[in-house]
Amino acid sequence: AQVREELKQDALAHASDDKIAKVAGNLPEWAQRFRFFGDIRVRAEGDYFPGGNDNTGSFPNFNAINTGSPFDVSGTVFSPQINVDQDRQRIRLRARLGVAVDLTDGFTVGMRIATGENNSPVTTNQSLGLANQAQGGNFSKYAIWLDRGFIRYEAGGQPNQNLTVSAGRFDNPFFSTDIIWDDDVGFDGLALTARYEVAKGVTPFVAGGAFPVFNTDFNFSSNRPDKFESSDKYLYGGQIGADVKVGKGVSFRGAVAYYYFENVEGRLSDPYTPLNAQDAGNTDNTRPSFSQKGNTYRPLRNIVANANNNFGTINQYQYFGLATPFENLAVTGKLTYDGFEPVRVTLFGEWIKNLAFNKGDIDKIAVNNRGPAGGINSAGAFDGGDIAWIAGLNVGTAELIERGNWGLGFNYRHVESDAVIDGFNDSDFGLGGTNVKGFTLSGAVAISKNVTLGMRWFSADSIAGPPAKNDVILLDLSAKF
Repeated sequence: AQVREELKQDALAHASDDKIAKVAGNLPEWAQRFRFFGDIRVRAEGDYFPGGNDNTGSFPNFNAINTGSPFDVSGTVFSPQINVDQDRQRIRLRARLGVAVDLTDGFTVGMRIATGENNSPVTTNQSLGLANQAQGGNFSKYAIWLDRGFIRYEAGGQPNQNLTVSAGRFDNPFFSTDIIWDDDVGFDGLALTARYEVAKGVTPFVAGGAFPVFNTDFNFSSNRPDKFESSDKYLYGGQIGADVKVGKGVSFRGAVAYYYFENVEGRLSDPYTPLNAQDAGNTDNTRPSFSQKGNTYRPLRNIVANANNNFGTINQYQYFGLATPFENLAVTGKLTYDGFEPVRVTLFGEWIKNLAFNKGDIDKIAVNNRGPAGGINSAGAFDGGDIAWIAGLNVGTAELIERGNWGLGFNYRHVESDAVIDGFNDSDFGLGGTNVKGFTLSGAVAISKNVTLGMRWFSADSIAGPPAKNDVILLDLSAKF
């Protein structure tokens, strides 16, 4: 009876596939070149803070300051602060729908739309019931954003012999981990990737590109008849690596990458006296347009004390920029063993250094990531760093596609304050950003075809500055098509 039922289900599946193929074959030629795909994830998230975190005003929310009105540092109120002491529980939704179209002759175009409670580059999560930016709460509708949109040319088309050029907004073209690039980050600009098997089992690859990070408003500053010079920011990246089949069931991928961020550091403005919060400085646009937390910041406005601000005691409207330039050297590796097929064992790691980091220079201007005060009215020495690394182990089936597929994982990371830009790396560990260390435990199982149930536990602790610990627990139900 069991064999008969299995044969019946197999026959029905083939009949369904044949029907789909027949229908697809009757479609117009142009319609057959469209491929739709997407996924939906419902998440239960718990964010927990143990006792002992510093909740006395030590964690300014620089993103809130820099994306709003400048903060008056001479005032008597706290700047916007990051939550470090109140537990939160959230139900979150991620829905994405994409289409890829084959234009023939090696050209394709693609686009994807996605949910998101704001335009964050590192997440498309929408917290259900959240009311912000005139949306959410009381069952009102949520926003949809353009998440991908690109034109791509591909030559070769073989796993070990391929050249791809992408323009627009596309997936990360580099081999990396989430200590530098969150999985949701989309790269804007132009990228090239290529691979070619030079010997049996040895396939070198390269990747590179130029990516605009920020483009100055055409009318900046809007309330001045004479405009300020642009403060455009770019990322230039290059990577070289190789895939090597070491032995039976054993393969290795390794790569070295260099990322140069042009003009992302904050710069001190020309001396001036802002008369109100809208009176811009000529380097205001050197502040990040998005950040999470962890990087070291410096004041941007060189405010002159005079009678208009009561000789520096009032109206000290200030923005904040990154205290260091960023030039990242990254070494990434992954060792895979398939000898227990269908179970796969993977060891992975990445090491990153910010080559542009100068601790002495930062100590003169840093407003955060400092050690204990050296005395009355004396800030402590700068305590940040420039190194990030992660090491981890994954065990399980290669993909969670069929019912019963499973996976387990563990990793430990150490990401110092200014090793990478906090606006682009993992948004879950430590609730996003840098200046964190700790472990991640994960597990997932496919409960049906293309439907998975997973759980992850992130335990993070701060490295520099005041104490800040948190634990994040995620329970995900995901389906893709």
